[in-house]
Amino acid sequence: MGEYQHITHTFQPVYDEHSKILILGSFPSVKSREEGFYYGHPRNRFWQVMATICNCPMPHTIEEKKAMLLTNDIAIWDVIDSCDIIGSSDSSIRNVVPADIAGLVKKTQITKIFLNGQTAGKLYRKYIEPNLAFPITAEVLPSTSPANAASSTDTLIKVWGETIHGKQ
Repeated sequence: MGEYQHITHTFQPVYDEHSKILILGSFPSVKSREEGFYYGHPRNRFWQVMATICNCPMPHTIEEKKAMLLTNDIAIWDVIDSCDIIGSSDSSIRNVVPADIAGLVKKTQITKIFLNGQTAGKLYRKYIEPNLAFPITAEVLPSTSPANAASSTDTLIKVWGETIHGKQ
């Protein structure tokens, strides 16, 4: 299965002062860490889902991905700043140091927080929510990870689109 490694998040959140929606993952996968950007695994459906619900062309470069998000007032980050983890296994995560979500929210116009998958939801509720000084309820969406074989891409697009656009 591999050995635990202590990993610190190596890339910054994507946001600007106009961001209204924050989407949080748990922690970057090995592939994302190699790529140096969010949702780097080729089978992760995040970018396809976002492009579809934002009615934008599929972004391919990091700059295109950032531009698509910021044009649509969307910020992304992860719940965890650093942790011990085996590979990309969310279930192996321990010794969590949470990201400063409250600090990010203060710099933006964020009014909605969405969590990409159950693990992000559990970590958010455990490490972030108890320390928040703002009344933003976070909603868990089905994971775009290839590990979530129960949700088709079409289902993800439908649920994410209805939830994000219906809650703005």
